[in-house]
Amino acid sequence: MIPSIRIKHIAVHVPVFRESTLVRCSGFGYDATFLKEKLGTLELAVKEPGQQTSDLCVAAAKNLETRGVSLDDIGALIVCTQTPDGHGIPHTSAVVHGKLGLPDSCACFDLSLGCSGYVYGLSVVMAFMQVHGIQRGLFFTCDPYSEIVDATDQATSLLFGDAATVTLLEANGPGWAMTDILFGTQGKGGEAIHNRSGKLHMNGREVFNFALTQVPRQIRALLDKRQLTLNEVDLVALHQGSRYIVEKIRERLHLSASKAPVYLEGIGNTVSSAIPLLLEQHLGQRPARILLSGFGVGLSYASALLEWQD
Repeated sequence: MIPSIRIKHIAVHVPVFRESTLVRCSGFGYDATFLKEKLGTLELAVKEPGQQTSDLCVAAAKNLETRGVSLDDIGALIVCTQTPDGHGIPHTSAVVHGKLGLPDSCACFDLSLGCSGYVYGLSVVMAFMQVHGIQRGLFFTCDPYSEIVDATDQATSLLFGDAATVTLLEANGPGWAMTDILFGTQGKGGEAIHNRSGKLHMNGREVFNFALTQVPRQIRALLDKRQLTLNEVDLVALHQGSRYIVEKIRERLHLSASKAPVYLEGIGNTVSSAIPLLLEQHLGQRPARILLSGFGVGLSYASALLEWQD
């Protein structure tokens, strides 16, 4: 029997440069209290001019190598992004593969998903590796929305930051395996977040209502399916849409701030990278059971359980 695929490590790359949301919001009438308490950050991480998605992914991979992780025998490389290099030809995963100098036998493909992308993507990549007997794989997330944010749009210009993450997945040894998952899509509401003529547009109220309605319901359904309670979960990693969204979902689920933390300060909403950025901060504590929930662009949502297996 092919063993289940496990998360072994997560490495991240957050650009050094920060842009002040206080400066950006000067014409919108917001103050520091609103930015801090509602959005969750006074600064956004912004990539260097000319950097592409593949460059940020490679930087995350180099940070993985600094931990002593070898990339010599990687059998699969998948990139989750909706802002690929150029116009998406060639696919960004192939570009990353070339820049890292990985073996020709490595399978590479992209996934086009936004805020739910890490949860969906883990399921896809783990299943792909298991079915094909691939022992080691890299799953990247990167959506540098600074390329498409309109600086004059108050709904998006104060919220989104740039970052990349890479998750090392392996078939052998201890790690976190995905033990269950639920998916959801409300495609009729997809216009709430869309790219129009190269610029991002968002109806914040629609996204908020969607998240507050669907996400707690799906999380409860997942727990009921496994006959678990939130008391039996060590960490709840919610998509970091904004501080206000995370806190309101937390309220509806009666979760403590320590169990469902906010991780936005100095970075912003990094789309598909938001959940793995948060996980990278907590995996060192080796939580036995983790609940993930990603939600947003699509409108798409997915919730999953990760459990430590020796």
